[in-house]
Order: sequence, then structure tokens, then C-alpha cells
Amino acid sequence: MIQRSMGAQKSPMLTLLKIRNLALVDELSWELGHGLISVTGETGAGKSVIVGALKLVLGERADKSLIRTGEESCVVEAVFSLNAPEEIRNILAENGLEFPEGDDLIIRRIIAQSSTRQFVNDSPVTLGLLKKLGEHLVDLHGPHDHQSLLSTERQMAMLDAYAAADPLLNSYRACWQEWKNKVSEWQELRDADAVSARELELLRHQVDEIDAARFTPDEENELTNRYRRSLGAARLLENTSAIMGLLANEGDGILSRLAEMQRHVRELVKLDPSIGERCVGLETAAVELQELENTLTDYLDELDTNPEEANALEERVNLLESLKRKYGDSIAQILEARDEASTRLDNIENRSEKLEALQAQITALRVDLDSTAAKLSSARRKAAPKLAKEISAQLKDLGFKQSAFEISLSALKEPSSQGLETTEFLFGPNPGEPLHPLRQVASSGEISRVMLAVKSALADQDATPLMVFDEIDANVGGEVAKAVGRKMAVLGARHQVIAITHFPQVAATAARHFVVEKEIIHGRTRSRLFPVSGEARIHELVRMLGGGGESARAMAKSLLES
Repeated sequence: MIQRSMGAQKSPMLTLLKIRNLALVDELSWELGHGLISVTGETGAGKSVIVGALKLVLGERADKSLIRTGEESCVVEAVFSLNAPEEIRNILAENGLEFPEGDDLIIRRIIAQSSTRQFVNDSPVTLGLLKKLGEHLVDLHGPHDHQSLLSTERQMAMLDAYAAADPLLNSYRACWQEWKNKVSEWQELRDADAVSARELELLRHQVDEIDAARFTPDEENELTNRYRRSLGAARLLENTSAIMGLLANEGDGILSRLAEMQRHVRELVKLDPSIGERCVGLETAAVELQELENTLTDYLDELDTNPEEANALEERVNLLESLKRKYGDSIAQILEARDEASTRLDNIENRSEKLEALQAQITALRVDLDSTAAKLSSARRKAAPKLAKEISAQLKDLGFKQSAFEISLSALKEPSSQGLETTEFLFGPNPGEPLHPLRQVASSGEISRVMLAVKSALADQDATPLMVFDEIDANVGGEVAKAVGRKMAVLGARHQVIAITHFPQVAATAARHFVVEKEIIHGRTRSRLFPVSGEARIHELVRMLGGGGESARAMAKSLLES
């Protein structure tokens, strides 16, 4: 079945989700659309299959038990339409893949009983690559999906996005990496073990031996080809000369013996002329062999042979083979071994001077690093209370009337890749109680609403195309559920948002409403997804309200109108 949602494309989004033979879903092709999309249905109807399919697209390991009973494999395919996705382009480029001209990124997972495969725009990729892409494509939040919010690194990234500090962070990281590399180089040289006179002598010998050979990186092929030609010429000369020796050797050469045979034949002819006819072949053989000698003499003159050059080539080839046995399989590896030995020798012989030079570089780099870090820290300190205030306001709208929220920045003793401080989001739901890091907040319902508050405060800075909220409104009251729905609707104005919910107050705020239900066909249970609007949507909201009659219908219409 194909479900379409109309509307002009304006921003990055998931345009199509296809599922085949996953759990209770036999075939689903879902075209989503923009804004807030609600997905509802009775417990067990199959709403979780949509989340499961998205998790497979995001690189989660596949459970073979998800394959629909009686089938050999299941397939999930997601099509994302993206505008100027720099992070996505960089990830694809790093893995040798090009971003498609049409801006559609197609991810496909095939899970079979014996194997799993994954593709990006029909190119096979690793599961690790899918996970990297997924971090920039979908922000999935459910009762157990808040690890990104609990991570202090992710919290720092949120603060930097709010502070518009990413350019400062990129400059800082470039300085930090250069400084870190020099520090490591200095430590390695400082901690190098003392070497013996014998090792020094060996290093000098290696450098001198390779230098004396004077091999160049592109010499090997030319040397090999010249040597092969030289070997061929020498063998031709050797064999031709041997034939010439057999033909024309004085005394016992074939031509000398033929001449002697011819003299004997002439004596026979004097005594018996008739024998001359029987010995005609001897005359012919003598002529042909004489012609062969003349031809081979000309051939020897044509051969380009230089014994001295051949010997020199052979010696150079032997030298190369000797160096290969010691230093590597090619001239390039031999020269690389020479450079390594030379560098180590130089470090040993000039260790003190090099340590001083490195220390001077480290000092200068640290000045630049501290200057950039100070600017980054200043931006964070200014932004932290403002962001905390915005999140606190969002929390009050979500039912935390007297809660407290702070963003703590703690200085580090040494610079890290993130800067000179760490961050911690602190939350206190009850007045009079101390604030605790978010990871110590026990209630999944509380952390879900905190996450929604954070996302709402950062709506303009968050570049993730799709946000998925999987029943994060569980265990909250009706008024809070309304607030949750309103917050999701506001997010839907800036992002594509899927809300899987049991609350009519949330479902009613969506721009589009889909229902998942089970049906039995030919004795098999399957889940199907279909859009509802008008009377069908009112009917679904009435079901969610848990009652019938005109009062429930009036409530459903009121929710939609408000």
C-alpha cells in the first residue's frame, strides 16, 4: 500500500519509507510530507515497527526474529531529500561515495536469515557508515533513546550550536591538533631509549650503504628492462658463436670436413665418373652451409652487444637485490628505510637541539591555542545562562512549574579536543532539592519532557532533518499532553516530526495523522498504515479518548479546532 501526503517540498526531510516483511508488516510504502505527523493505533497494532524500521536505517544491528514468519528476508528502504547537507557530503566523500545529483539519499537494508546487507544509493556500505549518516539524518527519542541528550559531549555540541560557536570550535580544534602533535613528537623524542655505539654505527652504515647505491625512485623498471634485454643479447651471441664455431673451426669444423670430403669425391670421379651423380648432394650441402656461415656472420655484426655494459647492469641488479633483502621489496621501500634511519640518526645525534626547537614550537602553539580557547570559552559562558533560561521556560510549559535547569561549565587542567572546559546539563524537578546531572534523572517520563524542552529551545539551531518522538508523552496528564503536542507542533514548523502517541491531545496537533491497525487476511495477521482526515480522524480521536457518544465526539472536534 502507498500512503501519500501532499505539500510542496521546502526543507530536508524523509520523503519515503518502504517496509517489506518486517514483523507484522508485509508491504508498506509511506510518503510522509512536512511538519508534525502523528501515528496512532491500539497497543500491539504495529506502531513500533515504524520505529524499528528507522532504527535499521540508522545502523542498528538487525535481529533475525524481525523477519516476517515464512519469509526469507525483510527489506527497509528510506529516501531522504536533503538540501546542502555538508556533513552528509563529507561522510560520503570520506568513504569514496558521491552525493547524488538529485539530492535524494537512498538507504536500504536487507536482512536475511544468513546475512545482512546495507546500501547507500545502491552502493554497498558498512554498518558503521550507516550509523555515522544516521546521526545527521534522524533524531530518535523514546523511553530508552536519550543517550545523545545524556552525553556531555552532545550537550557541549548543543551549547556551541546555540552560541553559534562552531567556527570558533573548528579553529580551536585545528590549533589543538597541531599543538597535540608537537607535544607527542617532543615526548617521543624525550622518552627514546639510549642507544649503543653499535646501533649508531649500524644506522650510519644503513644510510651510507643506501646512499652509495644512488638508486632513484623511478629507476627499478628501467633497470629491469635493460637487464632483460642485455641477458637476451648475451645468449644470442653465445649460441650464434657456438654455431659459427661448429661450422668454421679450423681443422675439425663442418666446412673444413666438407672440403676434405669434396677432395675425396673428386679423386673418386677421376677413377669412376659415374659416381659424380651420386655425390651431388654433397656439393649442395657445402654451398648451403657456406651460405649459413655468411648469414650468421652478418647476424653477429647486427647484434648490439657490449660485454662491459652487460656486466655493469648485472652488478647493479645484484646490488638492488641485495638491498631488497635488507630493507624492502622495492626501491621506494629501500629509500623509505634510508629516510627512517637518517631521521633516527639525526634525532639521536642532535637530540638536545631538537628538543629545544620542539619546545619553542609547543610554547608558540600553546599561546595561539589559549587565545582561541579563551574566545570559545567566552562565547560558551555568555550563551549558557541564556540557553538554560530558554530551556527552563520550555520546561514550565511542559508541566515542570517549579523546576530548575542550569548549564554548568567546569574548567579542565589541560586542553581537550572540545576546549578548556566540560559542560553538564543540571536539572531539578522539585523545589528545594539539589540539581543533578540529567543522566541521574531516573524517570523516563521526566527525561523525555526535558529532551523535548531542549529540542524546542534549540529548534532554530538543530539541522537534523527528521525528529521522531516515540511515546514520550507516556505517564503524563491531559494538560501536559496538550503542552507536549503544542511543543511538537512548533517543532514541526521548522522540522519534519513524527510523533508516535497514545494521547489524542498530541495527535490532534499534527498536520497529518496516520493510523496503524491489525487485520487478518487469509488467516495471516498483518499491520497496515493509512491516513485519516475529516470524520475518520474524529473517529480515531474518539477511540483514543476512551469513550463514545456525542461528548467524546465534541471533545475530539474541540481538540482539532484548538
